[in-house]
Amino acid sequence: MNIFGFWNNSYYLIIILQIVCIIHCLKTGKRDYIYLLIFLPMIGCIIYFVREILPEINRGEFFPNLQRVFFPKAVIREWEHRVRISDTVANKMGLAVAYADQQQYAKAIELAEECRKSFPKDLGILQQLGRFYFFDQRYAESIACMEKAFAQTNANLVKQEDELMYARALEATGMLPPAEDVYKKVIRVHHSIDAMYHYGMFLKKQNRNKEALQQFQTIKDEFHLHPRYVRRMNAQWLRLAKREMAGL
Repeated sequence: MNIFGFWNNSYYLIIILQIVCIIHCLKTGKRDYIYLLIFLPMIGCIIYFVREILPEINRGEFFPNLQRVFFPKAVIREWEHRVRISDTVANKMGLAVAYADQQQYAKAIELAEECRKSFPKDLGILQQLGRFYFFDQRYAESIACMEKAFAQTNANLVKQEDELMYARALEATGMLPPAEDVYKKVIRVHHSIDAMYHYGMFLKKQNRNKEALQQFQTIKDEFHLHPRYVRRMNAQWLRLAKREMAGL
């Protein structure tokens, strides 16, 4: 038995897994794992798989995410093909989301605005447009779309992520008092960990360091009270909160 040959093959496999994990964490915004994956390749890959990839597999999200991360052009081509076959609003919005996933926000906005002309009060289109404008840093347009969605949902957007995005857009446009009100509401109603983090950063930017520290401390104190799946989804906010606490 050639032990050295087996080791060489295993070494190459670890390198391949390391590259896959690094690309995945960069594309999905989990950059905190970079140093772990680079300096402890085998252990880092195992930790990353257990904490990030395995939960995606259990939720049935891994393979769609894998295609979106590693074969983005294929996803876009698939939706473009669907639009050519059937030029429906649903297919156009699917293509718009595919564009947005690859940060092609101008194309996503153009398609979504085209759909809005046909259905100006459609809640789903307004919400997606609000997200596209937000990620394109066109915060005023994002706020306008989200507020039109608010009007149809008794001042509550469907997802807490959208409400948090609304708060961040208000903050970005200098509307600080209403932004703070929305941050507090999302935290109060949804007990949102990421809202606590962003609100803490909001306070830090205004040199309200004692209040910011309290927000980050709350994340640390309450994190383990949440169900395991919530902890997995929000682990990055705990890491970032601890980092901010060390600097305050």
